[in-house]
Amino acid sequence: MVSECQSACTFSHSQLLHSGAVLSALQTMAFFTHQVIRGLSSSAVRNAAIKHVTIIGGGQMGAGIAQVAATTGHSVVLVDTNEEILKKSAKGIEGSLKRVVKKKFADKPDAGAEFIAKVMANVSISTDAASVVGSTDLVLEAIVENLKIKQGLFGALDKVAPAHTIFASNTSSLPITDIASSTSRLDRFGGLHFFNPVPMMKLVEVIGTSATSQETFDSLLAFSKALGKTPVSCKDTPGFIVNRLLVPYMMEAIRLHERGHGSKEDIDIAMKLGAGYPMGPFELLDYVGLDTAKFIIDGWVEKDPGNPLMQPSEMLNKLVAEGKFGKKTGEGFYKYK
Repeated sequence: MVSECQSACTFSHSQLLHSGAVLSALQTMAFFTHQVIRGLSSSAVRNAAIKHVTIIGGGQMGAGIAQVAATTGHSVVLVDTNEEILKKSAKGIEGSLKRVVKKKFADKPDAGAEFIAKVMANVSISTDAASVVGSTDLVLEAIVENLKIKQGLFGALDKVAPAHTIFASNTSSLPITDIASSTSRLDRFGGLHFFNPVPMMKLVEVIGTSATSQETFDSLLAFSKALGKTPVSCKDTPGFIVNRLLVPYMMEAIRLHERGHGSKEDIDIAMKLGAGYPMGPFELLDYVGLDTAKFIIDGWVEKDPGNPLMQPSEMLNKLVAEGKFGKKTGEGFYKYK
């Protein structure tokens, strides 16, 4: 663009003697200068770092992401429809920070208190998502794994969020392309899949669809790194990377048990001592939530019914039907009461 301007703005001395030529030259120079500035400004907007973040969903994942973002200096608005959930989330974030302070500021209580105050100052809460996205750089959703609800949320926010705002979902199993289809910003839509507990787990799966622009994808990668996380690039395929490998592994452990080829206790011990895993598959299923595991596998079966890795389990279905979801309900494959 600069070279075009230099070329177009070169005039002979005789041409400049005519007022018409002078006016034409000035107009041409102004046009190209405006184009250069506009191009530089657009580039600056596209490549600007994500500073203001709106997180939709005040549950464990949303609160964890909010804590990490606030700790790394980002301005965070945590949104949920329930005021009590938001108060509980804020209290949970502060409690988590106090545990951090005990380790990092054991001999410096004043510095620890200052650290907590500084982080909490970066967090605000709201029950009205539409009213707080006007100045946000990123809207990150961490709500229930329901495609229609996610589409409804993003469809509504697409009408009020600024053009530069990037939308992202923390979904662990739903196609990002399907979620994004409810918006007009397909190029500014991606996935940011965090892992629980967010403050401790270093990985973030960054998912790009076929429509996600490179600028958007780069911004999501940079944001993940700014949080102190290690991002990996993923395609918009079922389960991305981690769950595509992990869920079939857990399902095969259930099938192994169903066939009577090993008790759940022996299978867990075998994988911990033989493979060096911190948890066995049944312990992990109880931790993740049996309802969550069932939801993921049911969605995959619907998409790819002939895939042997994605077949449902009668035992899992029965436990979920009985309301035994794992640790969060006090019983799953194991009892926790």
